[in-house]
Amino acid sequence: MPERSPRVGEGQPERLGQHAPGQGVAQRDGERPADRAMQVTRQFEALAACRSRSPRHIRHHAAAHKRGKSVLVIDRRNHIAGNLYCESKDDINIHVYGAHIFHTSLKHVWDYVNQFAEFNHYVNSPVANYKGEMYNLPFNMNTFSKMWNIRTPKEAQDIITKQQAAISGEPKNLEEQAISLVGTDIYEKLIKGYTEKQWGRKCTELPAFIIKRLPVRYTYDNNYFNDRFQGIPMGGYTKMIERMLEGIEVRLGVDFLKHRNEYESLADKIIYTGPIDEYFGYSEGILEYRGLRFETERLEEENHQGVAVVNYTEGEIPYTRIIEHKHFEFGTQPVTYVTKEYPKDWEIGEEAYYPVNDVKNLDLYAKYVKKAEMISNVIFGGRLGEYKYYDMDKVITSALALCNKEFQE
Repeated sequence: MPERSPRVGEGQPERLGQHAPGQGVAQRDGERPADRAMQVTRQFEALAACRSRSPRHIRHHAAAHKRGKSVLVIDRRNHIAGNLYCESKDDINIHVYGAHIFHTSLKHVWDYVNQFAEFNHYVNSPVANYKGEMYNLPFNMNTFSKMWNIRTPKEAQDIITKQQAAISGEPKNLEEQAISLVGTDIYEKLIKGYTEKQWGRKCTELPAFIIKRLPVRYTYDNNYFNDRFQGIPMGGYTKMIERMLEGIEVRLGVDFLKHRNEYESLADKIIYTGPIDEYFGYSEGILEYRGLRFETERLEEENHQGVAVVNYTEGEIPYTRIIEHKHFEFGTQPVTYVTKEYPKDWEIGEEAYYPVNDVKNLDLYAKYVKKAEMISNVIFGGRLGEYKYYDMDKVITSALALCNKEFQE
């Protein structure tokens, strides 16, 4: 259960024929008024995954703008910041599209984002609620002590090793893979129901390769991430993105594909971050995604659950987690806002959040990659353009690498 996770563990497999990431930027040199770098973007990033869903195109066009390029950002939504978008209510920054915690071990990425915001010292330490039993995440000695009434790492290792033996041979599905990694108790209480809600399928029907590892720590450490740097931008992500966009033209509420000829004529280079299959008119077929639905309510209490994120891991509860937003910034307001997050089936026309990375969809994506390689002035990037889960720091790393490539630095 990662940053924004339908994935349980490491996330998605490596992608075939990846393009340099970015989100729809077109750019031209010179002083002519019509010259502009156009960034065509849906700003869907965001997750889950943790989450991370950060609008990669912004990183590219901010860097392009610094280099004297003219940039135009187009967004189908009526606001900036993509899935990072925050609304302020009662002085609480609400993560509208689910929790986003920035974390990285890359110093140059951390330095980059700190140009645009000051980050607080928030540490992601979610807990899991299984039928009223509360467990710390990621799986660590606090988890094991509560589950088995033990104290030492050796006791925990012995129990997990014994339970792992329930699976012999190569795991045939996600259930067997999870048990082979963490044993039956952790799987039944903390993985099974959560994962089946996220994917809309039984774990026995999901491929084993969805999870390559699960975080297991034999220490009393509730910090979900191992990264050197971690935090939330003070004042929310929207303000951070506003600073990135200073001096750049932005057009909101515009669907690039509906005005394709107009915008393609403006730009020498386009970074497109909408769904790659939609760009090609679904000519090879429709790629599958999982959707999300959010229910946010204001509560007349100061502290509802005592932590920013609680995962609900039993299958009978329809939502996967409750987010209490004030805890991301250590709020002391007399009221609070909480969001329930419901996974759902996705249909064309709805927001797409998580790629369904099974063999069928990866084979279909590979066909679109071949089509994309035939277009020299369009870079397909982001979660939808590359059909790939991205954490926020990986988005920025990719965008900065793209800039270096495009500007031959």
